[in-house]
Amino acid sequence: MRQAISATRRQIMMNAGKIAMALTAASSEALLPAIAHGQDNSWPNKPLRMIVPFAAGSLTDLIARIMSDGFTKALGQPVVVENKPGANGLIGCGEVARSAPDGYTLLVTNSSSITINPQLYAKSLYKTADFTPITEIVKSPFILVVNPAWAQKNKIATLNDLFEFARANPGALSYGSAGPGNVAHLSYAMLSNRAKVQTTHVPYKGAGLAQMAVLSGEIQSVFDTWSALPFIQAGKLKALAVSSNQRMSQLPDVPTIEETGMPDFNVTFWIGMVAPAGTPSHIVRKLFALIQVILDNPQARATLNSQGEVVLMDPLAFAKSINHDVPAWAAVIQRENLKLD
Repeated sequence: MRQAISATRRQIMMNAGKIAMALTAASSEALLPAIAHGQDNSWPNKPLRMIVPFAAGSLTDLIARIMSDGFTKALGQPVVVENKPGANGLIGCGEVARSAPDGYTLLVTNSSSITINPQLYAKSLYKTADFTPITEIVKSPFILVVNPAWAQKNKIATLNDLFEFARANPGALSYGSAGPGNVAHLSYAMLSNRAKVQTTHVPYKGAGLAQMAVLSGEIQSVFDTWSALPFIQAGKLKALAVSSNQRMSQLPDVPTIEETGMPDFNVTFWIGMVAPAGTPSHIVRKLFALIQVILDNPQARATLNSQGEVVLMDPLAFAKSINHDVPAWAAVIQRENLKLD
């Protein structure tokens, strides 16, 4: 377990070093012209808060720190990342939803918190409509990974082998997630229901902790992010399938879930930036233009591409995408009979 934690921390430190190099190249002189058009000298005139509703070291946190560094250099004001983990993102997102729509409080979060939580939790602290979309930044499929020692012991080489084990041992197959109701949890629940197997969900306080639980053998499996790639390459995690409808170029030999015989299974998640509903449109435009310049920097883009596919969406396109995702996940929640207090 300690070795897994140390390996994860080393990976985070390596990523942090890459980020610093990338954003040094994207200097404030290069960024400022992108937001100079229609300059409003009244904004910003004080520090900005960038809320991350998940733990430090998570993929969402990593992306937020790339954005905050670039924003600080370009805007001439500190942009401070504040981690507000808890309740699958409800706490941090709820705080942003209640904040003044003045451009000084931003939220970097994932698709679960915006498109799923308000429908899944009976006592959600916010609605999807409480946010102004700015842009989607990174999109990624999940990688279904298992502990390799456990897989070898139980002769599990494929996803169908995993299903066979689950059918023969109802409830014995455990899987982790960053908390009840997040997109990884719902996706695995949907997979279990489609395969007609009984599995046991073990929630953690972050995706990194769920990953470490598989590394240590505490649980058997998880729908992981691209952060799993170094562990897969080192043989510390075994990849059985990816959740998108196309194979990942980084894992060309790992099939999609559809290829294993489960049609129409295509799940991805995104990480993006939003602001409180009612944030002035000129501020939203400036924020989007600034992110666009950060992502146009080859080194910053390479760093992000190591974590997922960079998908820059303008605010209108992002809003349409969110509006499409909400009913799609509502159907999944209803079909899987999921509801949380």
